[in-house]
Amino acid sequence: MTKVSIIGAGNVGATVAQYLATKNLCDVVMLDINEGAAKGKALDLTQAIALTGGSAKITGTSDYKDTAGSQVIVITAGSPRKPGMSRDDLLKINASIVAGAARQSHRHSPNAIFVVVSNPLDIMAYLVWKETGVSTSRVIGMAGVLDSARFQSFIAEELKVSAEDVRAMVLGGHGDLMVPLPRFSTVNGVPITELISKKKIDAMCKRTANGGAEIVNHLKTGSAWYAPGAATAAMVEAIITGGRKLYPCSVHTGEKHGLPAVFTGLPVVIGKRGVERVIKLKLNKDEIAALQASAKSIEENVKRLNELQAEAAKPAAEAALSAAPAAPPADASTKATDTSAKS
Repeated sequence: MTKVSIIGAGNVGATVAQYLATKNLCDVVMLDINEGAAKGKALDLTQAIALTGGSAKITGTSDYKDTAGSQVIVITAGSPRKPGMSRDDLLKINASIVAGAARQSHRHSPNAIFVVVSNPLDIMAYLVWKETGVSTSRVIGMAGVLDSARFQSFIAEELKVSAEDVRAMVLGGHGDLMVPLPRFSTVNGVPITELISKKKIDAMCKRTANGGAEIVNHLKTGSAWYAPGAATAAMVEAIITGGRKLYPCSVHTGEKHGLPAVFTGLPVVIGKRGVERVIKLKLNKDEIAALQASAKSIEENVKRLNELQAEAAKPAAEAALSAAPAAPPADASTKATDTSAKS
């Protein structure tokens, strides 16, 4: 059976494992620095499968060797932002965690496709691509699938219809500047612009952009995991089954729509090769401007990430230089020979 490894056995990682195991799609390895948490959740899920049915093998570990030969690597590991922690602090901490996870995973599964869930998501997707050196088609960030599901649920709630009949599209970065696209969001083929007033659509777009924060405010501690887990599992399923699903995901722009060369949400077809192709929509001026603003914000954060990594590497480089032994002085005869040779 296909193997999928999930780096980070927190709420999101464990929920991804649960969805995949319940569908009997693949064997799952859950890796966490806290080996006990990974093994305990793997055992719990194994016992659940005895009731729900299936033959998937679920393993918990802290050793990257156990992830060898994975077709897909899902990276959910990272630290939440804590009181008193600056954005730079969070970026440095999670960049260190994600970079290490990407390198180690790639070492043991050089042909794997990476699905990135850790935040800040678009920047972490860029980092995984940078650290592994794999093609851009093999690094996909989970953002638009989740954001579109939130928009989809709000549309269904407003119209009192089944969410299954709704298709929503949200592009751009996974943050305040995400770009919901009402023109490309439909109910059984009917654009929502024909069914809902602009005022209500604008309110739903704003609620979608604040979707994660709304859940955090209710929970008080922690953040969403059911919908992020379901969104990630849907992406993994499309990859391992060759489903060729059209999803909005954080991918390398290829500078489409005049965007900088970063990872941001665009509509893509996902299959066995990862990103099979990027779909270029016919956006209007306002939509393009919003997408460019979102990508520009990501570009600025990527530049800051590169600066922080350079600052972190500088002391180590200086220490290595100072520890290096000095070259022995040349003796007199050597100097004489060198001089005569030059003359």
